[in-house]
Amino acid sequence: MTAAVGSLSLSSSAAGAYDAAASFASLVDHENPSHAMPLPKRATPLVALAVAGLELLAVSACDAQQPSDDRNVTDWPQHSMERPRPPAVDPGAAPATPAPAPSDAIVLFGRGGDLSAWEADSGGPAGWIVGPGYFEVAPGTGGIHTRQPFGDVQLHVEWSSPNPPVGEGQNRGNSGVFLMGIYEVQILDSFGSDTYPDGMAGALFGQYPPLVNATRPPGQWNEYDIVFRAPRFLADGALDEPARMTVFHNGILVQDAQKLVGPTSHGRRAPYETHADRLPIGLQDHDHRVRFRNVWVREP
Repeated sequence: MTAAVGSLSLSSSAAGAYDAAASFASLVDHENPSHAMPLPKRATPLVALAVAGLELLAVSACDAQQPSDDRNVTDWPQHSMERPRPPAVDPGAAPATPAPAPSDAIVLFGRGGDLSAWEADSGGPAGWIVGPGYFEVAPGTGGIHTRQPFGDVQLHVEWSSPNPPVGEGQNRGNSGVFLMGIYEVQILDSFGSDTYPDGMAGALFGQYPPLVNATRPPGQWNEYDIVFRAPRFLADGALDEPARMTVFHNGILVQDAQKLVGPTSHGRRAPYETHADRLPIGLQDHDHRVRFRNVWVREP
């Protein structure tokens, strides 16, 4: 595991990457990293120095993962252009071919796949375009969602924005991945194109910018690995636990177990409303010919 300012850069597979991040997180209290394991009463000075050094290293690594703002969503108006931009990070070249899905994954679109696992938001078969090893938004046909509902998941999805690029800001390679059809990880061509930070690639739309901008150039494949924990509601419908998302963009940590303040939406920050424990995963038609491939989920 190698840490970088504002990011956690990992070269292992998505599952291994998340395990590594989770293991690190267990060492430090992220809410108060000064909370550390007390030393034994009879610890020698050498042991004390070693443990103190480990604590300092862990706290420094924890601090290095923090973004350029304090992640307090209420400190910034939604879609504020004044909000600090995350630094750009080169994630390296895209893989020539997608890696195979894990043996226990539910494959939603694989090599030589079709859209049988999906249906149109308006009902009926998904009307998007299927090409060799990918599928593509058919502008104006509407969004699509999985036939199968999901709750807590590990989701892998690869996407590519149109090349040559057309438009700027939000009007450039725009789509989105909607967990439970409600909680969006933004898809956008954010390579050399400016927009409001809570709406760029890797953002939890309208709430949290990514820790870094790890977007590859138009026409190249981007990878999202998303670990989603659905919100929990009490019997009376009140919120018990908010939804959480960890997101790796091209192997780089861009959302770290982030609590969502409610459903993601444009122009407002909506409150939570009780919903089913399992709902379909959606992909957005934003009138841009974004392509997708190698989509799979794992359930806990």
